[in-house]
Amino acid sequence: MQYRTFGKLGWKVSQIGMGTWALGSNWGPQDDNESIRALHQAIDSGCNFIDTARAYGDGRSERVIAEALKQRPAGDHVYVATKVPPIVEPDWLATPYQSWQEKFSEQHIRAEVDKSLRDLDVDCLDLVQMHTWSRAWNRDPMPFEILRDCQKQGKLRAIGVSTPEIDQNAVIDLMRGSYVDSVQVIYNILDQDAQAEIFPTALEHGVAIVVRVAFDESSLTGKLTKETTFADGDIRNGYFAGDRLPRTVDRVEKIREDIGDAEPHMATAALKFALKPQAVSTVIAGCRNEQQAAMNCAVGDQLPMSDKLEHKLREHNWRRSFWPAGK
Repeated sequence: MQYRTFGKLGWKVSQIGMGTWALGSNWGPQDDNESIRALHQAIDSGCNFIDTARAYGDGRSERVIAEALKQRPAGDHVYVATKVPPIVEPDWLATPYQSWQEKFSEQHIRAEVDKSLRDLDVDCLDLVQMHTWSRAWNRDPMPFEILRDCQKQGKLRAIGVSTPEIDQNAVIDLMRGSYVDSVQVIYNILDQDAQAEIFPTALEHGVAIVVRVAFDESSLTGKLTKETTFADGDIRNGYFAGDRLPRTVDRVEKIREDIGDAEPHMATAALKFALKPQAVSTVIAGCRNEQQAAMNCAVGDQLPMSDKLEHKLREHNWRRSFWPAGK
């Protein structure tokens, strides 16, 4: 595994981190023991950055991570990033008319930080990220001041934000205003918008970049077909609803043709593409078992994608800002 510097914090983190949404919920049935084996495999493969969230099974993912880390040798050091969820009323994302107090009240933020401390079974959290944000709050980003106070109390080491899917650039003012140490952003072969403003701003201000959705919710692994179905409770039922799945599969086949034999697997190419920008600190690859963890982490010690192939794949950027909310 190769390591990169995590922004101005100076942490040395593995190029390939582990995303744990599937270990908590929303990706179909998952056995906790299998999750723990996957975590051990990732760490044994050199991964030292794990991303989770309170929302992943109402702390289930955090509790599984805590159990796995208890079983590790005393000398292991793994950075664990978690997230404060919004008050889900009436839904997850904020409307343009909601104040930050309606989604992230001070009482709520402090309570969620304390829950993460409990479920991760630590005295201090490595990184706490807002999950997520609204451009409407940039003039009064008080939730980050609340997290900064939690930091002064010794409850957390660093502060971040996970971008809203429908308006990722909403966090740029936060980066420029030094409110965050890290930004978690969607970036993959089909969604390359972060290159325009987020990545240059991160480099300018020393903000770490955590890339998520490198596989585009599994489409860029190349395993999906137009006939693929998903288990009840799997978020991909909504993500690929209607004609989205066949349209995506058609685009992925064109990507596969352009990759050719330059990379051994679609998934490898997807991770290498996400790792290519200089601003990227780590790519959190989701996995559910030991085999997936081993395959993901193996990319962290391979040669980077060639400039020629990366430039070729830039042509597959797909402008679909409507995607999360439907047509």
